[in-house]
Amino acid sequence: MRDNYHRKADYLRLSVTDRCNLRCRYCMPEGGVPHLPHSEILTYEEMLRFAAAAASAGISKIRLTGGEPLVRRGIEDLVGGLASLVPRLDISLTTNGLLLEKCAGTLRSRGLRRVNISIDTLDARNYRELTRGGDLEAALQGVSAALSAGLKPVKINAVLLRGINDSEKEILSFIELSRRLPVFIRFIEYMSPCGNLDESFFVPMSRVREILEGLGGAEPCAGPEGGGPASYLRLRRFEVTVGLISPVTSHFCENCNRLRLTADGKLKSCLLSPTEVDVKELLRSGAADDLLIEAMRVCLEDKPHCRSMSGGPNRMMSGIGG
Repeated sequence: MRDNYHRKADYLRLSVTDRCNLRCRYCMPEGGVPHLPHSEILTYEEMLRFAAAAASAGISKIRLTGGEPLVRRGIEDLVGGLASLVPRLDISLTTNGLLLEKCAGTLRSRGLRRVNISIDTLDARNYRELTRGGDLEAALQGVSAALSAGLKPVKINAVLLRGINDSEKEILSFIELSRRLPVFIRFIEYMSPCGNLDESFFVPMSRVREILEGLGGAEPCAGPEGGGPASYLRLRRFEVTVGLISPVTSHFCENCNRLRLTADGKLKSCLLSPTEVDVKELLRSGAADDLLIEAMRVCLEDKPHCRSMSGGPNRMMSGIGG
């Protein structure tokens, strides 16, 4: 499948829940956001039906997201169902890692290949304050469990926030983690929960690049499998590879290959677009696969040439799947 600008769509981000076990300050209010009723959330069977149609239409990669996907019971069964589909899918997961220690091995055995773990600071006190009560040690145990289970590559995503976790000391702590463990660190530019630019928190990746180059030199290099939109630097002094993701200052729209399915069954062609195509109604009315594929094509026809930082989506990022 291709959009009106001839970009190939072969990647589906599938949100399995709008719920999360953290309340990160940059992501949602302290009291959280209103949860969708269970009846409005797609069942795993409905997700598998859609994924099967998507795979037949050319989707080859699926990333499970949330909210926090591991708070939904039975996620291992969904992974196993996705892994059994033909054509075979590349299945990955984005998580905060807090629940990963108990299920990493099972997820790997059922067909999960790769994992991204969101950890924005390696300072325990800062982590607790930033996440409103999160346990850094539990997240790091999740990292260790992912490595032990054979998930590869394991990527650590850190959204940098001005005055909170953007110091050279914080950045160096991630580099040291990458020296100790076979993980890839990726620093990410901040966008507000509604998709707009918030100057009070924003840290451009150009500043991070300057810090990295000041630590002994950095040169462009290839990234790991599933590197996505990150540009990678090899730090010669530390012999580690670091990724930089710049959705604000250096967007990657020209190469976007994504569709997104929200937990309540709305298909989106762009993270920041308010336009959605309702596939839940199709799934629950027993629509044939060709109608599901047509819904994907309709969605792609509306995919913008480039996203806008003004206006934003019609729901918070935590309700889309990031």
